Amino acid sequence: MKKVLVVDDSPVDIQNLQRILSDAGAVVVTATSGAEALAVAKRELPQLIMMDVNMPGLDGFSAVRQLSQDPATKGIPVVFVTSKDQKADRVFAQMLGAKGYVTKPYAPDTILSQL
Repeated sequence: MKKVLVVDDSPVDIQNLQRILSDAGAVVVTATSGAEALAVAKRELPQLIMMDVNMPGLDGFSAVRQLSQDPATKGIPVVFVTSKDQKADRVFAQMLGAKGYVTKPYAPDTILSQL
């Protein structure tokens, strides 16, 4: 059973991802900001992080950069789940080492294929 950290500042998006992942048997922990994601990732050590990009304060790209610099969290794969659909965003996500990039709106199958 996989533990997945879902990070998004939208309660509706968190709830939707949580339902999809829980129905597939994953254990879901959540964070509502990039800063909170850093603390939760270090404490919970999930097998996967699904991270929004646009969040107030520490955005998803910056949070992933910090996660990759911490020995405790650098090996955790990250999938960006975002409304940002520009080629530059996808390239930047790849440069940060993202495992995947899913744009909103998404189908449940698209999320589950990232597990």
